[in-house]
Amino acid sequence: ARTLDRLRRDRLGALAADNPDAIELDDMGQPARRGEILLLGDDEADIATARAAGYPPIERVTIAELGLVVTRLRAPEDLPLARAVRRLQRLLPGREITADQILLSAGSASRPAGRTRPAAGTGGTDIAVGIIDSGVAPSIVPAASQRGFARRAPLPADHGTAMADLLRHAGARRILVADVYGDDPAGGSTLAVVSALAWLVEERVRVASVSLVGRDNPLLRRAVEAARSRGVVIAAAVGNDGPAAPPAFPASYPGVMAVTGVDARNRVLIEAGRAAHLDYAAPAADMVAAGADGRLAEVRGTSYAVPLVAARIAHALQSGAAEGWMARLDAEAVDLGRRGPDGTFGRGLLCASCRRTR
Repeated sequence: ARTLDRLRRDRLGALAADNPDAIELDDMGQPARRGEILLLGDDEADIATARAAGYPPIERVTIAELGLVVTRLRAPEDLPLARAVRRLQRLLPGREITADQILLSAGSASRPAGRTRPAAGTGGTDIAVGIIDSGVAPSIVPAASQRGFARRAPLPADHGTAMADLLRHAGARRILVADVYGDDPAGGSTLAVVSALAWLVEERVRVASVSLVGRDNPLLRRAVEAARSRGVVIAAAVGNDGPAAPPAFPASYPGVMAVTGVDARNRVLIEAGRAAHLDYAAPAADMVAAGADGRLAEVRGTSYAVPLVAARIAHALQSGAAEGWMARLDAEAVDLGRRGPDGTFGRGLLCASCRRTR
């Protein structure tokens, strides 16, 4: 566990070091968009105070679908981002201020030989399921069903394509994709993820699959609360940084379905992270999914469990009253580990037959 946590910290530091013009670490040691700070709200007095202290406004962003307004501020050039955030928090006590932190995907893939065949799930559902991730190959999800929230997005990539392929394999017939990465080194930023979530709300998506992991962030927290209040069920990964890592977000927010992964022997992945709560497990290793180039890849990581759980949520929503969907999931979940809900498998294993092996 300590080794995984050390590797996590090394990876975050390397991401910033490899992209110094786009990324730096913030006051929480998290990668974030370089030189930018987000102030929730657009109070003129707050903006004036920030401007006078050397934080000029860049843009006011209105996210009407979630009832949010964000002011992007430029950090002083002579201050590292971490110090700039802490200084502005002292200048504006009680205000919600954060760096534009970057959320990272929670999965990996290796490439075997062979072309993929279209995923052919059974027991399909027409409930709309949204993916917040990278772009998806048009052979899996048509370009018309995708929207970009980063530079050059939507741009097909392996991770997002695998998410959509597994969703389709698990029976989801209507999939919308929000690409928050494109080819932007600082892709996956909190503001991009929140904007993507707002688009899914606008499109009346019922279920959102989020295989991205970050830290607690006031903007992300408020966006998740707003989306949930508008009827969106969010399933999110606990990450792959081991049990010693900080709790994963958005999986740890109240009401979000926190998802872990198991291998073919129903053992929880050794690298599975943790959340403030845990809801379900699903297959996340010893299986394949399509990549952006149309070839199958062996995949591993809690990322890949999330679309399977999202598909089961959509099935449950389609088959009964909105308030009864979780009881339906609990009824089909296979209890693993010690009897009853636990911190390793949550309330049980879903979609055990959904593991794609060819």
